[in-house]
This record gives sequence, structure tokens and C-alpha cells, in this order.
Amino acid sequence: MKKSKKIILSILPEKIGICHFAKNSIIPQWALEEKRFVSITKTADELSIICPEDKIPGGVLYEKNWRVFKVEGTLGFVATGIVAGFSTPLAKAKISILYVSTYETDYILVGEKDLGKAVKVLGKTFNIKK
Repeated sequence: MKKSKKIILSILPEKIGICHFAKNSIIPQWALEEKRFVSITKTADELSIICPEDKIPGGVLYEKNWRVFKVEGTLGFVATGIVAGFSTPLAKAKISILYVSTYETDYILVGEKDLGKAVKVLGKTFNIKK
């Protein structure tokens, strides 16, 4: 695949945790006050908070040691195949991901143990800013 000059990925510096709360939980104040990367998702089944590990208080159930690639710039809602462009090569390399989209950009989360391998895989197609 030809290297895309348009899409740049940067790696956020902090380790990220993926927290799980019961469906009737209230979003904790510590998550609302965080200024770095935070993603809060509340569904009928659960509350999930993705945030820097150093912000997660004791007693919270979470999966640790995740890292984040940020897609620099706005992809827009009409772009197609974006998720597949990231996820397919990572899946072929046996790297699990969690993909988070916001209004303005996208984020690809990979385990800390897979970060170096993910940089090599994604670096074949996208520009990575370290």
C-alpha cells in the first residue's frame, strides 16, 4: 500500500487505562476534570471511561497499559475506509485495537506491549510523528 502523506498519527505520551463501571454508575468527578485524553461512554449496559492511568483512583476496575495514536487533523464524516485502513494491517500483525472516534478526530488504542510493532506496521502506510 502506498504511504499516505495526508494522514499523520501522533503518539500520546501517557499510558491509558480503560475503566469499567456498572450501568447505573454516575460519571466520577475525577474523569470530568481531566484535561488530557478522556473518553466517556455510557450505555444501557455499562459506563466506560478511558483516561490516563495516573488519574484512575484505587478500587476502580480497569485494563491497564494502553497507548494512543491520535489521527492529526479532521477526517470528516464522509471519509470511507478510514477504520479499515488502520485496523486491517494491525489485525494482520495480530495487534488488538480499540478505536475511538470523536466529532473532530480519531484515536487508535493499542496495548503498550504492541506499541513498537504497531509503529512499524502503521509507519508503512501513514506518517507517524513521535
